Amino acid sequence: MDRSELAPLIDHTVLGPETTLEDVRDVLDAAAEYGMNACIPPYAVETAAEYEPDVTLATVIGFPHGQHAPAVKRKAGVAAWQDGADELDVVINVGRLRAGEDEAVEAELAELVAAVPIPVKVIIETALLTDAEKRRACEAAVAADAAMVKTSTGFAGGGATVDDVELMSEYLPVKASGGVGSYDDAIAMLEAGAERIGASSGVDILEGTPE
Repeated sequence: MDRSELAPLIDHTVLGPETTLEDVRDVLDAAAEYGMNACIPPYAVETAAEYEPDVTLATVIGFPHGQHAPAVKRKAGVAAWQDGADELDVVINVGRLRAGEDEAVEAELAELVAAVPIPVKVIIETALLTDAEKRRACEAAVAADAAMVKTSTGFAGGGATVDDVELMSEYLPVKASGGVGSYDDAIAMLEAGAERIGASSGVDILEGTPE
């Protein structure tokens, strides 16, 4: 895959706890230069949308643990959309899923999806789940009419794997995120069924594209 084909599939990401607006601008500059999307913290969306209006902006909701109240997630999603976000990446409530409260997980996601006219990707945090739980999380995302499922936040001790992408792609388009740091990593995820890559190493991935 050449650079021009791969770049639009990458959400170039900066989401660490010390992220500054300067960091966000750097990511936006790189995204604009290489043709990538950007995934940034919610507080920076309005500034980012004004700074680089041609870059597709994703932001995160309920990040990184997913434990915000459903109404808070919904309001945060609406605010992010109004600020200029093009896509939302929302973390499920892993505790409720693991407790068997699948209807509550689905309802929370459905409320957010219904509240905004932009795609919602559901972060299921694969490192914390069994395969059976991953399937239930994906089923909740499907029932909620989410646009995609995403492997990881990158803050739970694990990231995307080929096996998880293959499993999740049975349900919805997949964003492979967490630990994807090279061109070979990205291609492995895409070959496993991913349709989007989330990475803080977007430039490195593209620079590794074969000539």
